[in-house]
Amino acid sequence: MRIENSFIPVRGVGETTERRLWENGVTHWDEFDGSVVGSTLADRIETFIDEGRTHLERGDVSVFAEALPAASRWRCYENVSDETCFLDIETTGLSAETNHVTTVSLHQGGETKTFVKERDLTGDRLARELEDSALLVTFNGQRFDVPFLETCFDVTIDVPHVDLMYPCKKIGLDGGLKTIEQELGIDRDMPDISGRDAVRLWHEYERGDDGALETLIEYNRADTANLEPLMEIVADRLHERVFEAALADE
Repeated sequence: MRIENSFIPVRGVGETTERRLWENGVTHWDEFDGSVVGSTLADRIETFIDEGRTHLERGDVSVFAEALPAASRWRCYENVSDETCFLDIETTGLSAETNHVTTVSLHQGGETKTFVKERDLTGDRLARELEDSALLVTFNGQRFDVPFLETCFDVTIDVPHVDLMYPCKKIGLDGGLKTIEQELGIDRDMPDISGRDAVRLWHEYERGDDGALETLIEYNRADTANLEPLMEIVADRLHERVFEAALADE
């Protein structure tokens, strides 16, 4: 599903009105003629479409991400999948005020990069890596990863953000990332490690165990790279549930 199939970012259009548009054949911006809704709302939708095309021509999905509910921001993904950055962090604890970020992995365009505390992990480096990304995808990053990074590195991460935890819940996928991966059959080629293990591995590395850091990096990279197939599965399932289901009822 693409943004051009969406109308709920428009003020005054909820899921019921959007579904009514789809059921009446208005499944894409190109098909909107104002006949299904009242004149005031029609004018608002036409303005949204005109301005929306300009944003999409620039590859900018921020206005749509801001207007969509958190559980519906997955709709932005197909438009900018090639410019999407998947991100995951490891830390020494749960509080950004008293703990530190140890590793950050970014996965984009089939490549995964990992940055390590006291090596190459800085706020400037993160900002440079994210500046060309059209969309950021995390799991629980809205509450944890992004604010943790912003606090620890005094940066502002304003890339449009899809936190997969919310659309996962919408299709009945609860629990942590690894639990959901197992349910969906997404494999990872490494031993089962928990967040608590990640803290332990960092402290072992600080005591001189370089192998512990290698394991921690491998774990962080797996978390990050596996967000991409999860995003694809979630987007496909929600497309079927939200969009194709409405068309089947026409």
